[in-house]
Amino acid sequence: MKTTISSMLLSLGLLLAATLPSAHAADYSVRQTWTLDQAGRWDYLEVDPVRHRLFMTRGDRVQVLDLPSGKVAGQISGLQSAHGVAFAQKLNLGFASSGGGNSIVVFDLATLQTRQEVKVSGANPDAILFDEGSGKLYAFNGKTNNISVFDAATMTLKATIAVGGKPEFAVTDGKRIYVNIEDKGEVAVIDIAGDRQVARWPLIGCEEPTGLALDAAHQRLFSACQNGVLAITDASNGKAVARAAIGQHSDAVVFDAASATVFSSNGDGTLSVIHQDNADHYAKAVTLHTEKGARTMAMDHESGTLYLPTVVDKHYTVVVATP
Repeated sequence: MKTTISSMLLSLGLLLAATLPSAHAADYSVRQTWTLDQAGRWDYLEVDPVRHRLFMTRGDRVQVLDLPSGKVAGQISGLQSAHGVAFAQKLNLGFASSGGGNSIVVFDLATLQTRQEVKVSGANPDAILFDEGSGKLYAFNGKTNNISVFDAATMTLKATIAVGGKPEFAVTDGKRIYVNIEDKGEVAVIDIAGDRQVARWPLIGCEEPTGLALDAAHQRLFSACQNGVLAITDASNGKAVARAAIGQHSDAVVFDAASATVFSSNGDGTLSVIHQDNADHYAKAVTLHTEKGARTMAMDHESGTLYLPTVVDKHYTVVVATP
């Protein structure tokens, strides 16, 4: 019965989304593709809006490109299975998670020189998140189902938080941190002041949520699910708001407040573009074709440019989509 109810709710949500008009967001298209070096592993990428650089985790290093040219600016070496990147602009520091090293590599944002490497209180740190208000760095450990909390300035361990499942992408509103729990189909809620888990919210109809984005103004969370669903949740109480159809195998979601648009990058070679009509209503996705495997993404919110890495003809390639 539980499965039947979940299926009915999901079908209803997708039907409602399908009856809404198409997104009236800016018309995106692929404008460039940057062909770099030989193919290898990759994961998260982030845009440094201050220095206009793109940081991309590339297995044993973080590769850095100048924007908007795409020219290689440098790299941070010595990582093992690099996953996440985060910035503390006032400290002039960047952070990269070294999953195979069970550590965080701290580097100078201006020079890209490594400052130190610090072990986490778990195994396989994946996503990492810096909260500016508290000055804390959060590392989400995939193999031990917990979060390591550091004082970012000193990299002193402040706390370890158990979350009861595999943590994936995380976002913060300054008071709480929200993190997708991939193997449970849930969102875990962390109180920043107390560094403790305060809630777990089920994502009905969502299988293996990975990518996560936040509309802070309307308190809406967007979770990308591996079964081609975008789950939209009220961040104040965990209630399901809506469901929308997206492409398959999404691994990143971005919300652009300026255009009220949600973007989902999908491994099937598509970008789903969904306009937010209001906090509770979302237009049917417009589909942009990118490249197969382009499942992760970062956005330069100043220009609205999206960067999606993948492998094309055995070369690591960045697909550049702009309005």
